[in-house]
Amino acid sequence: MIDPRRLRVLRALADHGTVTAAGQALHLTPSAVSQQLAALEAECGQQLLRRWGRRVSLTPAGELMVVHANAVAAELERAHATLAALDSGVRGMVRLASFASAITMVVAPAIASLRAGSPGVSMQVQDVEGHASIPLLLDGEVDLAITEEYRLSPRTDESRLTRFPLYVEPFDVVLPTTHRLAGSSEVDIDELADDDWIAPKSGNPCRDVLMIVCANPAIRHVSDDFHAITTLVAAGEGVALVPRNAFTAVPGSVAVPLRGEPPLRRVFAAVRRGSAEHPLLKTVLAALLDAAPGHANADRGSPT
Repeated sequence: MIDPRRLRVLRALADHGTVTAAGQALHLTPSAVSQQLAALEAECGQQLLRRWGRRVSLTPAGELMVVHANAVAAELERAHATLAALDSGVRGMVRLASFASAITMVVAPAIASLRAGSPGVSMQVQDVEGHASIPLLLDGEVDLAITEEYRLSPRTDESRLTRFPLYVEPFDVVLPTTHRLAGSSEVDIDELADDDWIAPKSGNPCRDVLMIVCANPAIRHVSDDFHAITTLVAAGEGVALVPRNAFTAVPGSVAVPLRGEPPLRRVFAAVRRGSAEHPLLKTVLAALLDAAPGHANADRGSPT
């Protein structure tokens, strides 16, 4: 028999790349992770890992077992949701990770709505950058994540998630009010080729958007806080590309739409596949969808 708990260890290794990182995600020691993986190989009768000293990678058999591990995890989530649905009362806490502007626009209004309509349901919110929330969700640290993808970025494999679109917003360029283009109704990104830029840190998808739409931008300052970015723009330190709803006006700054088709940030809620029918998550998801702005996609609320 294959122990499904060991499949979870294999998934963590596939997600995080090293035994040490997998152990940190699972709150296990590296030795315990190695022991669990060795036991799983014995149960499968197949070599699942290639080992070079301290480095490991998945064999074809290991990659196949990760696919099965994902399916098993989804079925376990579905079983948990089905059992929870037998309880006539909906009470409990949902742990949620979201980036700041979505907390302001969607999460806080949803909490207010739940307090009035479903007082037995509460949320515990973590403010994290959008690209950091999905790992927390897959590791079981949160129950629901609000995150983002971009029109210009490829969609990654989401076979382990069920997604609920919330809203779509364009990126605008933020300029100092003293900038030569500050009074324009629209700005062509090519007109800013010689400007200094203030951008998010490497690894933040919003920085990737800038690198796609602007060839070789001269990045002068970096920050993952859009308010800090806007403040630096207002100080005359450069220009920036900011999602429309993340822009907070600072004296000395102005947001101007981009000409043509701007890059888009698509904001969605995600849960682990199989868990969407859990009554607590259904209640919270309904509140989030109701709170989402009216300019959302036509497919808003349709899980994918």
